[in-house]
Amino acid sequence: MRKSLLWIVVLVLSISMVAAFSLYGCKAEEAAAAKEEAVAPAEEEAVEEAAPVEVTAGLGEGIVIYAQMGGSAGDPSTLPRQNGAAAAAEQWGCEIVYQFSEWQPDKMISQFKEAVAAEPDGIIIMGHPGVEAFRASVEEAEGKGIIVTANNTPLPEFEVTYGGNGFGYAGADLHEGGYVTGQQIIAAGNLQAGDRVLEYGLRAQPERGKSDQGVYDAFVDADLEVDYIEISAEVDADATLCIPILTGYLASNPDCKAIGTQHGNVTSTMGEVIKEAGLGPDDIVVGGIDLSPKTVEALQEGYVDLVLDQVLYLQGYLPVTQICLSKLYGIPGLHINTASGVVTSESIVNILSLIEEGIR
Repeated sequence: MRKSLLWIVVLVLSISMVAAFSLYGCKAEEAAAAKEEAVAPAEEEAVEEAAPVEVTAGLGEGIVIYAQMGGSAGDPSTLPRQNGAAAAAEQWGCEIVYQFSEWQPDKMISQFKEAVAAEPDGIIIMGHPGVEAFRASVEEAEGKGIIVTANNTPLPEFEVTYGGNGFGYAGADLHEGGYVTGQQIIAAGNLQAGDRVLEYGLRAQPERGKSDQGVYDAFVDADLEVDYIEISAEVDADATLCIPILTGYLASNPDCKAIGTQHGNVTSTMGEVIKEAGLGPDDIVVGGIDLSPKTVEALQEGYVDLVLDQVLYLQGYLPVTQICLSKLYGIPGLHINTASGVVTSESIVNILSLIEEGIR
């Protein structure tokens, strides 16, 4: 009797447990289904919200930009920058008004005032005149809602103040680039303490001069005997005028072992200078900046040993893109160092075709 009762209890418990598990399983399945129903719409909605924005050519159509390019239209130190700006304008669909200053700071200021008066969407300036010379006009432009940014020579104070509005910079870190150039000249000539060298530059200019100051500092730090000649406004506008100046210096200082400069058009004349001085490609080390056709020829012939490559194409392309991005999407000013190092007589062959196209 007791065994029968025990088996009845076990049977009842077993049936109860099976029923409980079955009920639990049904409720779990119902809960999971309900969860899927609750989550599915949210997931679909999230996917729809994350759909990418469709980007089409001509996104910047209607945007007008005034752009300072530097020297003269088509000159070797200006053409790659102009080509870069033109490429960006074509891709964005915006309009560019080019300004050429022959590298004269006063002309850059007057051109900027003309641009501000025209009230375009954006203005690209070169920082050669310095912060104080630009201050009043930059403040006026910013007050009118014009996006201002810089290329080639930075204006750090304005980047801090107006960076949120799109004031950025595309160009070399000037002192660092000059210093690297000076170091590479020293290495190329195996120069030793006490050797005489010349730095021919624009150290008197508040911002642009930092590049030549970098070369000068590298020479001084190596305990070289450093001579310095300031480039005149006349030579700045027409670099061929430097030829008698430098040949005269070399005639008076036959022990000079190297010349450094950070003026692109002066660099392009250095092959002529060395030949006019009656020297051969192995008699003196020359280091400069930029990749004009004449500089490329001098590199290939050995009259110029190396140049700082600040990628001028990007100095045109990136500021146009900066203004379009700031105008359309509120992107703040970006500071981009375009100087990637030096090009030598050995490495020039790798980019010859791009130089011929006016891109490098």
